[in-house]
Amino acid sequence: MEKIAILGAAESGVGAAVLAMKKGYDVFVSDMGHIKDHYKAVLDTYGIAWEEGQHTEEKILDAKEIVKSPGIPDNAPMVAKAIEKGIHIISEIEFAGRYTDAKMICITGSNGKTTTTSLIYHILKNAGYNVGLAGNIGRSLALQIAEGCGYDHYVIELSSFQLDNMYDFRANIAVLLNITPDHLDRYDNDMSKYSASKMRIIQNQKPDDSFIYWADDPIIKEEIAKYGIKAQKCPFSIISKKGMIGYIEKGTYTIEKPTPFNMEQESLSLHGKHNMYNSLAAGIATRLAGVSDKNLRESLADFEGVEHRLEKVATVGGVQYINDSKATNVDACWYALESMTTPTVLIIGGKDKGNDYEAIKELVKQKCVALVYLGADNTKLHNFFDSLGIPTFDTHSMQECMEACVKVAKPGQTVLLSPCCASFDLFKNMEDRGEQFKALVRNL
Repeated sequence: MEKIAILGAAESGVGAAVLAMKKGYDVFVSDMGHIKDHYKAVLDTYGIAWEEGQHTEEKILDAKEIVKSPGIPDNAPMVAKAIEKGIHIISEIEFAGRYTDAKMICITGSNGKTTTTSLIYHILKNAGYNVGLAGNIGRSLALQIAEGCGYDHYVIELSSFQLDNMYDFRANIAVLLNITPDHLDRYDNDMSKYSASKMRIIQNQKPDDSFIYWADDPIIKEEIAKYGIKAQKCPFSIISKKGMIGYIEKGTYTIEKPTPFNMEQESLSLHGKHNMYNSLAAGIATRLAGVSDKNLRESLADFEGVEHRLEKVATVGGVQYINDSKATNVDACWYALESMTTPTVLIIGGKDKGNDYEAIKELVKQKCVALVYLGADNTKLHNFFDSLGIPTFDTHSMQECMEACVKVAKPGQTVLLSPCCASFDLFKNMEDRGEQFKALVRNL
């Protein structure tokens, strides 16, 4: 019996453990942190050995293969030892893909992944497809396969961290939305390494597969030139229609292949420039999967959006509050600010990932009436933004942040939580940050 070790016992790790157990592996699960009770219950139900608060070398380094949580970096001591020993390290998605023949629609990019993934799933589900949702959102792909869900299609959101440990997995439809600086702290502050990670989504594609990408992205243009792409290229743009499979021109949303489709841009449920890209990518992917004109038109018009992504929470005292906690990098914040139509109080800050705030400087000057810094250490924000002459507030909890926002925001203005940064300095995760924000707004 071959042994497989699982590092990290959250959604992906526990799912991989259950699938491995069902496929006859000797399984051991190890987590340096605390394992949540409901995950412990799943592991115990299947009789899977586990530990928390430590990594026991002799129980891990004797494995033939390791499934690693995407949140664990390669320079973590146990991972480094496994690499040195030559143990094959893979992601949960890579492992799960070995045990299904379902068609895989995979989405990556620095921004817009969750919205596009959710929209594709919404369209396919409404069209009556037997489809599952996995990756960074939804349930573990491995657990769904282990439970015999039997889906014909999976829509999978993939981060660069997941792609790093994928080797043989094949995306039948691959979507690359954009490549902008993000997570550079995990890539030695080397943009080329991060870009190469994103391009792994096209590895193993065949001529009958499809590669959907934003043709106007300068980094994608540069990267594509380096690869011999076997799949059918499906570029989209909102700047030009020449050579594009999807585009928006003169207020009309158009997809040219496999058969022409169009609808009024005003009928799209998602608004803002960034959502034009997301809607085009989703439309192309689902048309390639065979969705009818009628179903596509209905679903593009009634999609309700994604929680924590430009989510309108409430209007209190004439001030609109918007939760964009998913904006964990500078580019995401740029799109959020670009879509603002009223004077904005911007909440920014958190765990910096090597951010360069120059990209949003002009938008901040044009759109923002105040900046509320929210982080354990706001020094970098002070050093960059204070010289702009915009009022700033230094806060270190969501309660302090909300008090500052209430003090400064006036009727007709917008308070926008679009932090540019990861959440782990003050919050459990991005969702926790957004939920705290929403709770405090609703209590005003």
